[in-house]
Amino acid sequence: MEKGMKLKVRKELDGRQQSNIIKLKGSLISKGYTEIIHILDQDEEFHINSFDIESGTDSEVREFITAFIAREQLEDSVSIFS
Repeated sequence: MEKGMKLKVRKELDGRQQSNIIKLKGSLISKGYTEIIHILDQDEEFHINSFDIESGTDSEVREFITAFIAREQLEDSVSIFS
């Protein structure tokens, strides 16, 4: 069974932030956590990036995303959306 996960991504990003968010999404795909990421507008400030992950990998994926956000200092740009 698959489980959905969402990221809330700020629309206004500088070049470094934009590059790092692309790396995050690419890493999620290359590590096999997901195959495709859907992007929808939430409002004028944010996009919602949604993707499916395998059931049972939720904690691992959350830890990976949280560590990536901290390492690349993206706390103001992207967050896990509940």
